[in-house]
Amino acid sequence: MKLDIIDRKLLNLLQAEFPLAAKPYDALGRRLGIGQDEVTSRIARLKVKGLIRQIGPVFDAASLGYKTTLVAMRVAKTKLDRAAQLITEHPGVSHAYERDHYFNLWLTLAAPATADMEAELEKLATATAAETAFSLPALRLFKLRVYFSLDGDGEPATDAETPGGITPQQAQLSTVERQIINELQQDLPLIPQPFAEMASRLGMDEETFLARCQELLSRGVMRRFGAALNHRRAGFAANAMTCWIAPPEKVASAGRKLASLREVSHCYERKTNPLWRYNLFAMAHGKTKEECREAMAKVSAEMGLDDYVMLFSTRELKKTRLRYLV
Repeated sequence: MKLDIIDRKLLNLLQAEFPLAAKPYDALGRRLGIGQDEVTSRIARLKVKGLIRQIGPVFDAASLGYKTTLVAMRVAKTKLDRAAQLITEHPGVSHAYERDHYFNLWLTLAAPATADMEAELEKLATATAAETAFSLPALRLFKLRVYFSLDGDGEPATDAETPGGITPQQAQLSTVERQIINELQQDLPLIPQPFAEMASRLGMDEETFLARCQELLSRGVMRRFGAALNHRRAGFAANAMTCWIAPPEKVASAGRKLASLREVSHCYERKTNPLWRYNLFAMAHGKTKEECREAMAKVSAEMGLDDYVMLFSTRELKKTRLRYLV
């Protein structure tokens, strides 16, 4: 899809600087020197073309009382299509990819904090006829910021490392905050005042509703509000989950180094097991596989870590923002 300079600047703003304001599309238009009607018509066109998946909030799962993990599976090729269908239908799976590795199916699984994650994994493994399945929970977060620059500008500020571990305490949420969180989790309508309708459904005025949204953002309950793009349609065709064996004394410095790279959207330290010895994970994006390989080879040398593997995605099975019911 051919994008003009306004499209590119708009996509960058939608990802990183979406205004939580009464008239967000008008505010975006003022930034770009166009009217709000043109902003919404461009967004609508980019959605039809499949470049924008949705516009909405990204919530911190732990703050809402959920836990998440990365799951690796080995599924026979003859059973992959059936497994893909089941995974797509599973409400707790947000991302799932087929990757070029012996462990060929990778997904993220979320469940309420009170749930038995191992039992959930066992049920999913049985349903998909996985030969092997294991969980790789995160121990430490270094970066969680998906941003695809469409005009070569700088990357927005990244989420900071979480001292002492990945999982913050579950947030204390009022009844009103829970109502707002449930209401916000939808694709934002392309109307002049989209938040006014949400507020009205909750019996609130728009100003109070937006102030409460800002509070959730400042507390870290809501990580950000913005657009999710289809990275392949945006020109970033290569996606490689890169995993290193990092000694304990190098994990923190290596994680911060990886987090500084614009090619990296996610970076975690994860628990290992006898089947998977790699403890440092980064998701690298590029326009080509070679671009990803070069970037990861360069940073590996700089970190002094030479034992690593790159798992390129061969098929996207599912990618969505989970709806958390609180």
